[in-house]
Amino acid sequence: MKLDIQLYLIEMFAPIQSLMSMGPRLIIQNVTQFGLIVASAVIMWKALCILFLTEAPIVVILSGSMEPGFKRGDLMFLTNKGGVDNIQIGDIIVYNLPSKGIPIIHRVIEIHKDTKGDVRFLTKGDNNPVDDRGLYGGPLWLKPHQIIGKSYAHIPYVGMITIALTDYPILKWTVIGLLLISVLLNKDQ
Repeated sequence: MKLDIQLYLIEMFAPIQSLMSMGPRLIIQNVTQFGLIVASAVIMWKALCILFLTEAPIVVILSGSMEPGFKRGDLMFLTNKGGVDNIQIGDIIVYNLPSKGIPIIHRVIEIHKDTKGDVRFLTKGDNNPVDDRGLYGGPLWLKPHQIIGKSYAHIPYVGMITIALTDYPILKWTVIGLLLISVLLNKDQ
């Protein structure tokens, strides 16, 4: 029994011993490699933002308001090419409201142009009984500066990974920790 506990402890601390047996040069090299991976991801995100002219080229549907066509966890791809002039009734857009902390993904049901030529939008979730005026917090229409982008494609359920990592922070930190450990312990260099 005592031998089993000792073997278990040795196996449990093997990654730490492996890390400690590395020289400082290899540790610095592995940490740098991890930093480059993170920097590459940020650069790719920013490149997508520039390419599609939007602050968020990829978003995840977080609620069931767009069902049955789009479900919670679907990944939506956005573009802002053509600006608001490219948005038509029936298009799915993503917009920000000052009172909400997350972007909202809904369908344009009406477009209003006032006497000055300013364009405004009214949206509604496909699964909602009423339009979004109750969400707007006072104004009756969305203004163009509130629109993040227009959806041009989606992949079902892929965003559930993001939802799980957001809903369960312990899972997120476990994944980050495992990735960091795998990079640090990588000796094939």
